[in-house]
Amino acid sequence: MFVDGPVTRVRGRSGGGKLPVMNHNAPLSPRPLHQLADGPRRVLTHAQLRAHGVSAAKAGEQCRPGGPWQQLLPGVVLLHPGPPTSEERLHAVLLYAARERTGGVPVQPGARGPHPSAFGEAVITGPAALTLHGFSSTPPLPSLDAFDVLVPRLRRLRSTGCARIVRTAVLPEPEQVTGLPVAPVPRALADAVARLEDAETVRRLLTEAVRGGFCDPAAVVRELTAAKLLNRPHVVDAVNSLLAESRTLAESRLYRMVHDHGLPDPCWNVELRLPGGPRLGSLDAYWPEQSVAVELDTRAPRPGGRPDDEAEWAEHARKREHLERLGITVVHVTPRRLRDTAEQQAAVVRTALMASADRDPAAYVVVVPR
Repeated sequence: MFVDGPVTRVRGRSGGGKLPVMNHNAPLSPRPLHQLADGPRRVLTHAQLRAHGVSAAKAGEQCRPGGPWQQLLPGVVLLHPGPPTSEERLHAVLLYAARERTGGVPVQPGARGPHPSAFGEAVITGPAALTLHGFSSTPPLPSLDAFDVLVPRLRRLRSTGCARIVRTAVLPEPEQVTGLPVAPVPRALADAVARLEDAETVRRLLTEAVRGGFCDPAAVVRELTAAKLLNRPHVVDAVNSLLAESRTLAESRLYRMVHDHGLPDPCWNVELRLPGGPRLGSLDAYWPEQSVAVELDTRAPRPGGRPDDEAEWAEHARKREHLERLGITVVHVTPRRLRDTAEQQAAVVRTALMASADRDPAAYVVVVPR
C-alpha cells in the first residue's frame, strides 16, 4: 500500500527502533492508468476515477479522439478504445443513472434502504430487462440502441446516448439478474409495451410472459392498468387474447394434473342444475359420486370494466357458497398453483374425494355438458 500522507515516528517500548504509523485519512497514491484499464471493472465514473487519483483533466486527456479511453455517457468512462460490450453498456447506463445519488461510487453490499443495490436507485427495465430475464421475443442486447432505466420521478436526469430514462413514482423491488438490478417481468413488460404501437409485437410479448411461466395474467393486467395503457385498442386486444389463452393453458394443466397424479376421471366442463330448477353454475371438473368439484380461478381484471369485474367476482363467491350449502365441496385452483405446485393441488383434490365418505350426502343435482 502506497501512502502519500505524513508518517509519524514513535519510540517503541524497548526505546530502540522506530515504527511508522500510517495516517489512514491520507489519499491513496494514484494507480498507474494501465492497471486501471486492466482491472476487473472497465467502466468507471469520474468520481470513481478521482478516488483512484485520476483528475478530471487527466481523464479528459485520456478520452480525446484516438486516446486509450472513451466517454460512454456524461460522467462515465470506458477504459478501453474498442466498442463496448453489452455488459459494459448496461453498467454505464446504471452508473450514469445512479451517479448523482451515490457520487458515482457503488453502494456497498448489505447497505440498508428500500432498494439496496450497487447502483443506487437505478433499475434496468423494458426490452433489455425482458431479454435479461430470458425472453426470446425481445431483441438481443447488442441490437438495442438504448437501454431503459427506471429512476425516481424527482431525479433530474436526461436521456442520452444508450441511456433512456424512465421516471416512476414507485420504484419496483429489483431482481438481481447477472448481478444487475432488473425490474420484475410485469413491470418490465409494461414499460416495453408503452413504447410499442405494433399489435402483433405486443401480443407476442404478453403471450410469452404467461406461456413461458414468467408471470401470471393478473400481474400483467395490474401493471398495464397502473401504466394507463389499457386505453390503447391494440393493448386491449392483446390482453383479451392473453386472458383467453391463459384459460386454455390452465385447463391443459388441470387435465395433466388429474392424469399424472392418478386421480379418478371426473366429468369435464359441466354445468350443474337443480332438478327442474335454476342453473347452479359451471365447473371445470366434477366427481358426481363424491360431490367434489374443481374450479379454475382464472379471474383477472379485464380492460375497462372495473364495475363489471366486481359484479363478476361477487357472483363467483355466491355460486361457491350456494354449492357448498348443497353439500358440494368446491376446490379452487389457480393457474400459478397448477404450474408451480401441481402435486400439492392433486393432494388437496384427493383429500376432498376421500373425505366425501364421512360427509352427509349432498343434494341431488343434474350434471349437463357445458
